[in-house]
Amino acid sequence: MRSSSQGSAKVIDCLKSLGLTKYEALVYIALLKVVSATASEIHEISTVPRASVYPILDQLQEKKLISVAHSTPKRFAALSPEEGVAIMMTRIERDAADAREILSAIHRERIIHDQSSEELIWNVYGIENIRRKLTDIITAARHDIRIIAHPQILSPEIKDLLNAVSERADIEIITHQWDGGNKGKMRVYIKKHPEIPRELDKVKDMMAGGICIVDNRSVLVILGTGKEDAVALFSETEGFVRFFSRYYNLIADWAKKPE
Repeated sequence: MRSSSQGSAKVIDCLKSLGLTKYEALVYIALLKVVSATASEIHEISTVPRASVYPILDQLQEKKLISVAHSTPKRFAALSPEEGVAIMMTRIERDAADAREILSAIHRERIIHDQSSEELIWNVYGIENIRRKLTDIITAARHDIRIIAHPQILSPEIKDLLNAVSERADIEIITHQWDGGNKGKMRVYIKKHPEIPRELDKVKDMMAGGICIVDNRSVLVILGTGKEDAVALFSETEGFVRFFSRYYNLIADWAKKPE
C-alpha cells in the first residue's frame, strides 16, 4: 500500500511535469481539499510560506486553474481535477506545437546550409558494425531499397528484415548467390560476377562487399566481408547518392539482361 506521503510526492511530480512549480502544485492540491479558502487558510493547509501564497495564487489564476471571489478577505477555489488537467494538457500541446514549428524552421535552415557546405561521409569499421548500420537504414526505409551485395552481407537476419520491410517498401536485390530465405515481395536478381584473374585470388574477399541505397536518400557502400577488415562508407549527401545511384543503375541494367 502506497503511503500518503508517497502519494503526495507522486502527484506533485506529475503536476510539475504538467508545468506547475512545487509551490503551485501544493496550493492547487490544498484548494482541492476545501470548497474555498483565504490566503491565510491556504498557507495553513499547504505549508507554502505565507509570503509566497499571494504570488502563487496570481500565477494559478493566470494559468486558469483557480477562481477568486472578491469578498473580504478574498476567497479562492480550485477548478476540478478534470478541468485543471485538461487546461494544463492544452497548454502543453500548444507549447509543443509552437516548439515543433520553431525547431522545424531551425532544422530546415540546417538542411539548406548542409546542401551548400562540404559533404559528410562517415566510416564504419568491422562487419558486425556494418551489419548494424545496414539494419538501421533498412529499418528506416519508407519507399524503396536497392542492393548489390555479396551473399555474406545478406545474413539470414538481414534477409528476414528485408522481407518484413518489403510490405511497405519496394526492394530490389542483385547478388551472385541466394542461399535460401523467403524472397517474399522482393525482386532478387542472381547474377554471377565475371571471373577474377587468378593472380587476384588473394584479394577476392577484400573486394567483396556491396551497396545499399535507401529511398534515394542514403547510401552504404561496403568493401570486404572479413570480421575485422571490412569497411563501409555511409552518406546522405546529394553527390554521394547520385554517384552510387548511377553505378547501381549500370549494374542493374547488366544483371537484368537475360543470359
